[in-house]
Amino acid sequence: MKVVRSFAGEKWHAAEGGKGVELRDPSTEAPLGHVSADGLDMDHLVQHARNQGGAALRELSHESRGQLLVGMSKAIHSIRDELLDLSMKSCGTTRKDSKFDIDGASGTLYHYGALGKEMGSSLVLEDGEGEQLGRSSVFWGRHTRVPRNGVAVHINAFNFPAWGFAEKAAAAILAGMPVITKPASSTCLVTERCIEAIVEADVLPDGVLSLICGSVGDLFDHLNEQDVVAFTGSADTALRIRSHSNLLAKSIPVNVEADSLNAAFLAEDVEPGSETWNLMVREVAREVTQKSGQKCTAVRRIFVPKNLRDAFVEAFVEELSNRVTGSPYDDSVNMGPLATADQLESVLQGIARLGEVADVIHGSGERCNGVGAAEGQGYFVAPTLFEAREDGGSEIVHDLEVFGPVSTLCRYDGSSATAACLNSRGAGTLVTSIYSDSDEWVHDFLRRGGSYSGRFYLGSERMAAQAPGSGLALPSSLHGGPGRAGGGEELGGLRALDLYSQRIALQGSKRTVETFVRP
Repeated sequence: MKVVRSFAGEKWHAAEGGKGVELRDPSTEAPLGHVSADGLDMDHLVQHARNQGGAALRELSHESRGQLLVGMSKAIHSIRDELLDLSMKSCGTTRKDSKFDIDGASGTLYHYGALGKEMGSSLVLEDGEGEQLGRSSVFWGRHTRVPRNGVAVHINAFNFPAWGFAEKAAAAILAGMPVITKPASSTCLVTERCIEAIVEADVLPDGVLSLICGSVGDLFDHLNEQDVVAFTGSADTALRIRSHSNLLAKSIPVNVEADSLNAAFLAEDVEPGSETWNLMVREVAREVTQKSGQKCTAVRRIFVPKNLRDAFVEAFVEELSNRVTGSPYDDSVNMGPLATADQLESVLQGIARLGEVADVIHGSGERCNGVGAAEGQGYFVAPTLFEAREDGGSEIVHDLEVFGPVSTLCRYDGSSATAACLNSRGAGTLVTSIYSDSDEWVHDFLRRGGSYSGRFYLGSERMAAQAPGSGLALPSSLHGGPGRAGGGEELGGLRALDLYSQRIALQGSKRTVETFVRP
């Protein structure tokens, strides 16, 4: 039975004694291995990353750091087929959904590597233009950003074991901070193999990248004021991390991406059968079912004008009916199981709660047998569509995120003002999708409710030919959201480097200031 390893101090560590967390194939429930970090010296891990990795990165220019990221990207891509097979087995994702994760990882690393090349020989980040502070330019002021002299601790969710690690690591390493990455135990086989490929490729200086598979133990006790924590996962876990006594006492930054009841709105101007209508039907069905609905960007609430309800439900249910739930190794299947037994139980409990205020109009809302899987085996739930009994949806619809292939349709009056109000009831989302060909409708919505979402995906006939869907977190755009979504920010091009750098104000002679920022 495989024991998943950690990588610390440039050595691989396999826990001895206790078995730790058991890993299972979500399609067959067959055991795959165990994961534990027992015996790992967290203090030594942190010190090695700070003293070896951090020092090495800060000596490098942005262009040189970018070259490291390109090397990481190539190492992951070199074992792409192996990673796809491993993802299908350990995560239960179809080959297409596995590509979404694996190619997202290598692509994001390469993107940030290219940004580093564009930044050239610089060692610090520019932050606005300089300005005269005295009677003349002899006394000059300017802001800039320098790397933090610490380590970036990354704690990632189970649903993207490759992309989740890579997108955080890309920004931190380009900024000049070493990384300790901790994947969710249930799907960490993929992350372990990614790190192993990078280590084998020998593309990073010592201490730049470390891996914890299993519990973080007393890791947070060894962090200091120069360190950073970035977390993706549930709001409950985020609160526990944010409340850690050492993180609070030392004002250690904690960036969070948490729960999100993302919404999709059909505007009143869209006609049934139009290109924008069809775009919404296709894309929202995908965002409900891709990776079995286990995405932070999945659409949980669908809002449709009352007069368009019947036509939309007919078209949308027909689209959902094309999803075949089962083993990712069956060629007819296009949606796999949930990732774990705990995840299955959580989804079924969530479905039961939604059933208190909404009616199932597609699917059974129950565990099912998977196509190509043994009867009664695997964590399968088919796509489930609810319709809220109350116009606009009652509180549970806006408060409960069911992390699976489940969404709730809500009727509303079609106006932009009502739509903006309904979006706000989610208390903060990662992404809100708007489908409309009316700039006036869209602009009014954004002015009224723009502060409640981190990103807005504006679907229309004009962009349909190049539409990637709202679920794709592009490295050039911010990923994060206010309130319930965690209040954090990741990606967004060079904006992602802000978390890992310290803004400083320089005040002195113009020559001294400017030659530091632009040598």
